Amino acid sequence: MLLTLFLTFARIGLFTFGGGYAMISLIENICVKQKQWITHDDMMNVTVIAESTPGPIAINCATFVGYRQKGIAGALAATFGVILPSFVIIYTISVFLDSFLEIVWIANAFKGIRIAVGILIVDVGAKMFLKMPKKPLPCAILAGAFAAMLLINFSSFKFSTISLMLVAAAVSLAVFLLKGAPEAKGGEKP
Repeated sequence: MLLTLFLTFARIGLFTFGGGYAMISLIENICVKQKQWITHDDMMNVTVIAESTPGPIAINCATFVGYRQKGIAGALAATFGVILPSFVIIYTISVFLDSFLEIVWIANAFKGIRIAVGILIVDVGAKMFLKMPKKPLPCAILAGAFAAMLLINFSSFKFSTISLMLVAAAVSLAVFLLKGAPEAKGGEKP
């Protein structure tokens, strides 16, 4: 099982460009649909938690899935598996970086990869949006943050994306504190 965790996440790390957001779709496909190591709800929760904690999202997801399967040894195997391919690739590129980027077809390949990564990130965002419960307040916060991001990017206004995320989090927290904790499925508050 440890070798399976390592090889699964090594494959994810090897064949996914663009960082953690681009990997989320592949992690969900393999870990939720194919291998059924975690549920879709687990994947949504770990994505949110991984985004809120230090470290790359793919590493946090790998660590969670590995820990769920085989405890600390599983967490280490999955984490090492997702890190190793990127490390080897980046190290190899850094050794030959100057001459590497001068090759025209490689420079063009990186331009294409940037577009593909953007599409992967949009795909993940759309899938997560379609699967989340459609409540008015979260949808309003999402729409407001999205509109603000577009406005900031198109107007070249200098406002940090992290600051925008913190504003959205503050609004959500304020509403949560004003409304109180949501009721659990049994009709009782948690």
